Amino acid sequence: MSVSGDTAKGRLAIIAGNGLLPAYVAQAARAAGDEPFVISLKGEVDRSWQGYDHAVIGVGDVSALEGIFSKHDIRRVVMSGGVRRRPEWREIRPTWKSIVKIPSVVRTLISGGDDTVLQMVIKLIENNGRRVIGAQEIAPDLLASVGSLGAVAPGKDDISDMLKAAEAANALGLLDVGQGAVCVGGRVVALEGPEGTDGMLERVASLRGAGRISARRNGVLVKLCKPQQDLRADLPSIGVSTIANAQKAGLAGVAVEAGRALVLERDEMIAAADQAGLFVCGIDRGLPGWGLT
Repeated sequence: MSVSGDTAKGRLAIIAGNGLLPAYVAQAARAAGDEPFVISLKGEVDRSWQGYDHAVIGVGDVSALEGIFSKHDIRRVVMSGGVRRRPEWREIRPTWKSIVKIPSVVRTLISGGDDTVLQMVIKLIENNGRRVIGAQEIAPDLLASVGSLGAVAPGKDDISDMLKAAEAANALGLLDVGQGAVCVGGRVVALEGPEGTDGMLERVASLRGAGRISARRNGVLVKLCKPQQDLRADLPSIGVSTIANAQKAGLAGVAVEAGRALVLERDEMIAAADQAGLFVCGIDRGLPGWGLT
């Protein structure tokens, strides 16, 4: 049986959805001496995990997940990557121990917001003494810092838009709906929904192309953690695609929550932003004026 580099902690498992984050976490874990077991979610797998111990399971297959945990002595679990679709109740495969919780699980899947669903999943995983940890505990270098990350800095109008967008994103998060908002010329023009950040930015580009948003003003995207969010899962993230879509939407830049948001493909993303003339910056809700003023 393969074990973690730190047997006192127990072996690490990475539950991998789509996107770049699971690969970053796996690489960082290996660099720290862990040998992670990667559990890919069926329908979300978008890369090969050759070279890692791995398995593929259905999103709602609690029984298979528990079997992998027991067989490989998993004690720590990281949830990383996106999940495009919630499982239908027919897809849920419970263990005998968890079967009594199925009615509440189904209710949460049907009516709960994303953060509520994630908290339910964390509780199911931690039932047998395992510990769910955040991706940032394995890969802390991914966290955004306060201030400009690239060569471009936000101007006065940009800061004004950021403050308004941050207010909107915070209110949206309280409703457990999404993490992002776009403000153009002091007007909030888009809030993130199930389509995700890239989908929201495509909508902004379409609205601008149709003349529904001023062509003379740029605007800003802000992504924040939900105020009540469990920081062990689904932290806001940005990468090269965020910059490409922000540019298509005619925005001046992107702001994310420092210490509570992940920056993927950092060097490539900053280079793309600098080339496009967009700023990328970290803001902090604990500082006066979010650290912008």
